[in-house]
Amino acid sequence: MYKLFFKRFLDFSFSLSTLIILSPVMILVMLCLLVANERTKVFFYQMRPGKNEALFKIIKFKTMNDKRDKNGDLLPDGERLTKIGKLLRSTSLDELPQLINVLKGDMSLIGPRPLLVQYLTLYNKQQARRHEVRPGITGWAQVNGRNAIDWGKKFELDEWYVDHITFLFDIKIVLLTIKKVLRREEINSDKFATMEAFKGNVNNK
Repeated sequence: MYKLFFKRFLDFSFSLSTLIILSPVMILVMLCLLVANERTKVFFYQMRPGKNEALFKIIKFKTMNDKRDKNGDLLPDGERLTKIGKLLRSTSLDELPQLINVLKGDMSLIGPRPLLVQYLTLYNKQQARRHEVRPGITGWAQVNGRNAIDWGKKFELDEWYVDHITFLFDIKIVLLTIKKVLRREEINSDKFATMEAFKGNVNNK
């Protein structure tokens, strides 16, 4: 019952009330990003696969500028991450606009993080099960390592969540997320500004 009906009701109610309450914070962040991004975009949009692999446009605060090298190619993520962007990521404030995705029904508050579209063809059958539910702003993998764990562990945790969704489990993830955010833990991987790209499996079964 919770997974089929009550979870969506809580998603909608919480995201709407949070957007209203935090609207002054979001406006302040937008003003700071206008300065940091040289009066260009303050939001980042990207197509991501959601439930049943249906594509939707995810919304985040834009934490990186668009600086390019002499060949016209974008600089590495670490070089384009702005100071305000780094702060937003460390506090997870860059994720706030995704509450709009939750309102629309593209996402849930809790679930596997929505990854890149190009990864769809790289998943094996078990990894693809993450798309049996709506993707989340936070999830079981995020509170158990986030960007500091490897892809294999991350997919394993996502699959565990898909098979064990309950109200109490979601509450546990919310509380652990708050703890992680306050401590600013596991934001980045060891070598990349966010997470190393997923390159698929040797045996993709």
